[in-house]
Amino acid sequence: MGTKHHSSDTVSDPKKRRKVGFSKTDEGVQPNDCIKVYIVSREDEAVSQEGFLIEPVDLSTFFEEDGKIYGFQGLKITVWISSISFQAYADISFESTCDAGKGITDLKSSLQNIFADNLVETKDDFLKTFTTETIYVKSMISNGKVISNGLNGHLKADCSDLEVVRVDGPSTGLLYCRLVPLVLLLVDGSNPIDVTDPDWEVYLLVEKKNDEQDNPPKLLGFAALYRFFHYPDSHRLRLGQILVFPPYQRKGYGGFLFQVITNMAVADNVCDLSIEEPLDLLQHLRACIDIPRLLALQAIQPSLNSTVSRLKEENLAKRTQMTRFSPPSDTIEEVRKTLKINKKQFLQCWEILIYLALDPIEKYLENFRTIVLDRIRADVIGKDTGAGGKRVLEVPTEFDSEVSFVMFKTNGGGGDEVKEVEIEESDKIKQEEQLQKLVDERIEAIKLVAEKVSVS
Repeated sequence: MGTKHHSSDTVSDPKKRRKVGFSKTDEGVQPNDCIKVYIVSREDEAVSQEGFLIEPVDLSTFFEEDGKIYGFQGLKITVWISSISFQAYADISFESTCDAGKGITDLKSSLQNIFADNLVETKDDFLKTFTTETIYVKSMISNGKVISNGLNGHLKADCSDLEVVRVDGPSTGLLYCRLVPLVLLLVDGSNPIDVTDPDWEVYLLVEKKNDEQDNPPKLLGFAALYRFFHYPDSHRLRLGQILVFPPYQRKGYGGFLFQVITNMAVADNVCDLSIEEPLDLLQHLRACIDIPRLLALQAIQPSLNSTVSRLKEENLAKRTQMTRFSPPSDTIEEVRKTLKINKKQFLQCWEILIYLALDPIEKYLENFRTIVLDRIRADVIGKDTGAGGKRVLEVPTEFDSEVSFVMFKTNGGGGDEVKEVEIEESDKIKQEEQLQKLVDERIEAIKLVAEKVSVS
């Protein structure tokens, strides 16, 4: 029997060592790189693989622990969502599969994390829904309460008729469950509402044609509001979700829907209307709606005129102490009672109202920047900069420096009783640069609202 000969020379000479091959590690693929999602309104769009391509948020949270798909080569996933029934079908194709140490991702389970029971098994069954469920939206709103109808003058698109319908009863949960996938795909960090909680209210934005037999109602978007009890005999409304579906965005429909909600809050005489963690675009939309309402409210004009006069007459660069330019408490309360705008939103709008009244703004821009800087400095650092208040300091840490800090609060008081914490000069410079950046961003946002309101 022959044996392998191990030469000592082979081991000692690196150039003669045996080469060992290793299988390539599966690095995975990002879901957004291999998944395309279309909204389709007709059967032929799904057949020809056309439709409205949407750009979903980060889908990694729905796949595995590290957010990647493993075990597939040449993977392509195309998802169609029907704008008629809001059911979906996923077409999955790939060249091959191979477990290279990370396993093979269960695609069906991962997609169900998004689409749940809305995912139809076969393409034929999905195509049939365009025939079998043509009146789905109509059936869902048939027993609903029409909150508002008619056109908004600011709409960019023609529309035969718009209605905002509040749906009640079992149909609310059934319809909302079909809309959840779009919420998850389009709103970053969103979570479904609890449709079993009777204090949640769902409002649908619907386009209705005169010839409903040939053109059944079309669902353009929706809003979900929560109605809180407010002692002793009132309620607060909080907007939890609002979404206009991608094919109908940037046509004024979102503004129409929010305007209807605002009018309803006033008609119902609720305490106020708030928004849960509004995105920048929604905050912009809200400001564009609230500013004209505030400008028409005579009760705020004396306070606004007084503030503007001071800003025109004073030179804030030469002041020796902090100067407040916030609206008085009675004005804040009047706005809440009349327009249902809460204090937080009104203070945001107050800066825009001042900006609009400082004409020409270029002449008074430095003063305006100063009051915006003061407000942001108070929000970020503390109410009384240079005295007692909240402080946030970066500290040496073995953890992530972006999320590691120390916050402390000194007791209020004046004179020598207040002990200032020394901050490195470099940190002061960095802090000031960050504050100035926030001021620039805020003024740019104010400017965009002012331009929009002036044009309209």
